[in-house]
Amino acid sequence: MPELPDIVVYIESLETRILGQVLERVKILNPFVLRSVTPPLEEAHGKPVSSLHRMGKRIVIGLQPDYFIVIHLMVAGRFRWLEARAKSPGKIGLASFHFANGVLLLTEAGTKRLASIHFAKGRDALAAFDMQGLEVLDAELTEFASRLTKENHTLKRALTDPRSFSGIGNAYSDEILHRAKLSPIAQTQKLSSTEIEKLFHATQSTLRDWTERLRAQTRNKFPEKVTAFRPEMAVHGRFGLPCPVCASPVQRIVYANNETNYCARCQTGGVILADRALSRLLKKSWPRAIEDLK
Repeated sequence: MPELPDIVVYIESLETRILGQVLERVKILNPFVLRSVTPPLEEAHGKPVSSLHRMGKRIVIGLQPDYFIVIHLMVAGRFRWLEARAKSPGKIGLASFHFANGVLLLTEAGTKRLASIHFAKGRDALAAFDMQGLEVLDAELTEFASRLTKENHTLKRALTDPRSFSGIGNAYSDEILHRAKLSPIAQTQKLSSTEIEKLFHATQSTLRDWTERLRAQTRNKFPEKVTAFRPEMAVHGRFGLPCPVCASPVQRIVYANNETNYCARCQTGGVILADRALSRLLKKSWPRAIEDLK
């Protein structure tokens, strides 16, 4: 799922292409992608784009005078920028936004249709999509600490809760926790002030570093390789591969469709955390420490 760094780079690329441009029409290619009925989407036609901004993991396209197209890419939703007369791909195309200088195409790979478009009129209607998560790049340490410890959850859950923190998902939470050298299952209300400060700085630096890295990779091109799995990442998506800090094999916790990756030596004192599926299957054969893997 595209997260804060990916969304920021998407928006910056869109600003250079559609800000101030007139949205000539929106063509819905898959009826399930449009999740709102009022106002009718046809009211967007012929209106200039007045703003673009991020709301959590959503991209909001503002239209004059007071309309908003709210797009959530979910797991497999992506954007493509096409020439004005280019043909849209059939099966993966969900919607196309037509401008005089090109077409913004919303796609989604796979068979699940999770990406969504909502069309809203007025600031009050737009506010309904705001999960009120803290914008960590604009926050002070005291704000971060207050939000983090408001309820007692694991660090992984707290960082990825959109009501707590804005724009952080599965991928960058793994990277943040590795940089902070904290366990993904550590309890938020049991952290020391030193650990909270480490997490705060790791959160800001990880998101800023990756935003800059993605900007450098994209340059003036439209982002095409938006993925949660990048070889430069420290632990996310790197199960079994060496940690870049200590060279120990990266571990994982699998639950439902989610996977948490971490380094046992750097983050959990050498302890291998129980996997809710595999550890139950292996029982006594499940390795308890990083040394047991040798």
